[in-house]
Amino acid sequence: MSSRLVIRTRTVGGTPSSARIRRPVVVVLALSLGAVLSGCAPPSPDPAPSTAAPSTPAVSPTPTPTSTEPVLVPDGTAEDNLPLFTHVVESVWASADQVTGRAYIDALVAAGFDKSAMQVTNDLTTIGDPAESIQFSVLWGDECLIGQVGPATGEPVAVVMPALAEGGCLIGNTRPIDW
Repeated sequence: MSSRLVIRTRTVGGTPSSARIRRPVVVVLALSLGAVLSGCAPPSPDPAPSTAAPSTPAVSPTPTPTSTEPVLVPDGTAEDNLPLFTHVVESVWASADQVTGRAYIDALVAAGFDKSAMQVTNDLTTIGDPAESIQFSVLWGDECLIGQVGPATGEPVAVVMPALAEGGCLIGNTRPIDW
């Protein structure tokens, strides 16, 4: 017995035979159209995030850390070193030793400034009261980095000024830096 596949067709609608659409053709067209339209469907939602650690590339460049704090510029000008001088002055001002001249000198030395080029005024008046302001300086070539702090000044001051003709930076009585 031989089997034979018989496809029966039927006319869709009442159109003439030249415009007849056969059922197998309609099924094939429907499947093709479905395949084409599936590419137009909105994307499916992303799967739930994985708890696994993300993979890292075999070689990753290491960023170079950048310092945000100023640094001493030994071959620079007084103006080049004003940012560091100012930073040191503001740091000491924010401490408990804000009206102690020695604290500023010690902090400037720790930052790399030359102690032998420094001057500082007294912390106390001649009658033993706290000074209204304290000045300190670093001679830098023919210029001076000068700081002034104290209750009378409010906020600390740090500036660059020309050195005095007779040498040094501060006018008036200064105390020896002998520590």
